[in-house]
Amino acid sequence: MCLICGWIYDEAAGDPEHGIAPGTAWADVPMNWTCPECGARKDDFEMVQI
Repeated sequence: MCLICGWIYDEAAGDPEHGIAPGTAWADVPMNWTCPECGARKDDFEMVQI
């Protein structure tokens, strides 16, 4: 989950609009990827249990 805006990355959905295919594990998301909602860096995300 993005600590800035609360957007949640869903591994099953990925982020295809920004080059992350569905099924991409969080660990495999590149470090230069940014939150599609607010532009926060991957470092600004924290794992949360849903």
